[in-house]
Amino acid sequence: MTPAPPAGTPAVAVVGIGADGWNGLPAASQAALAEADVLIGGPRQLELLPAGRCPGERVRWPSPLRPAVPGLLAAHAGRRVAVLASGDPMFYGIGRALTEELGAAALRVFPHPSAVSLACARLGWPVEDTEVVTLVGRPAARVAAALHDGRRLLVLSANAATPAEVAALLRERGFGPSRLRVLEQLGGERESTYEGVADTWSHEPGDALNVVAVECRRSPDALRLGVVPGLPDAAYESDGQLTKRYVRAATLAALAPAPGELLWDVGGGSGSIAVEWLRAHPSCRAVTVEKNPVRAERITRNAERLGVPGLRVVTGAAPAALAGLPTPDAVFIGGGLTAPGLLDAGFAALPPGGRLVANTVTLESEALLTEWYRRHGGELVRLAVAQAVPVGGFTGWRQAMPVTQWSVTKPVQAQQAGVDQR
Repeated sequence: MTPAPPAGTPAVAVVGIGADGWNGLPAASQAALAEADVLIGGPRQLELLPAGRCPGERVRWPSPLRPAVPGLLAAHAGRRVAVLASGDPMFYGIGRALTEELGAAALRVFPHPSAVSLACARLGWPVEDTEVVTLVGRPAARVAAALHDGRRLLVLSANAATPAEVAALLRERGFGPSRLRVLEQLGGERESTYEGVADTWSHEPGDALNVVAVECRRSPDALRLGVVPGLPDAAYESDGQLTKRYVRAATLAALAPAPGELLWDVGGGSGSIAVEWLRAHPSCRAVTVEKNPVRAERITRNAERLGVPGLRVVTGAAPAALAGLPTPDAVFIGGGLTAPGLLDAGFAALPPGGRLVANTVTLESEALLTEWYRRHGGELVRLAVAQAVPVGGFTGWRQAMPVTQWSVTKPVQAQQAGVDQR
């Protein structure tokens, strides 16, 4: 918990400002800026303030910004500080970093209409029905996870090159027919809009302050990707080490991802379990451990292509490669179960209430899972899938290798009692 600021410490004013500048600010925001001893912001934001009305010392944010926040605030402790933000400071803005550093009680936040609110107002799009992806300081690959036919998407641009990057990604991901509109300098005197289709996008870079509105249209021959686990196997680049679609769906159901949770995917193969864990919610996190360097690189490519470039890939053999990783909420072991100490390490790493799921197709590993099931309970199931295939002029069933799956939730009392989990 963030400690409360010392008594008498002036609250930091966090003031949202738009392209309409000083004149677009309400009186309370103007007063907070006028009274500040120190004004911190980006060059563009600071230039919007009239020197005669805002006499405080002007300090530009260094780059990278986030690591500099503690030191910069400490350097001006005891002074009246105002921090400038684009639009709403608490919507993908500096307000989050300041809250994490100082605590909410140490801040006075003055929001301004966000770029999302302004863009939706211009487009006639309901805000609650519009997906938002920010590319400020983030890779363009994140857009791919939000692409669904018929959906409306707003992309918060990093710079003037972002619209062309988004158009290229749409073409690569089978969404070339999508309509794009670029809204520049929203709310300012130089507000403007231009548009086109991703397949034929040829606009030169415009203003750096822009938002890209996308009306998603999938090409008829593009692979359809849904929002639930169990993406088509063809969505992945693979050398055959891939948890197949129906088993993958059952595995993700047992892992039960929830917002903000962290997964260890041990024996990543093609990375499909970690990828679909991350696609479950934008705040989900995952680390995949894969000892084969070629496969590790393939996992990275799959994650980028499917819109979750934040997947962390650790190249190394488990359990040694698990050392030092952050505490997981769930662990999936898809390979190497018979490696000495692997199940022990995965189970021991979990906090109370954490989940472990392990899959196998071999008798040796099945015997190991059966023993762990006998000692620790949980659920032991066998998953069998058969597909209809041609048999001469007829149709018959082709059985895939059955998969034995053990899933368990770590009990609270086991850790409290100090029980040996081996």
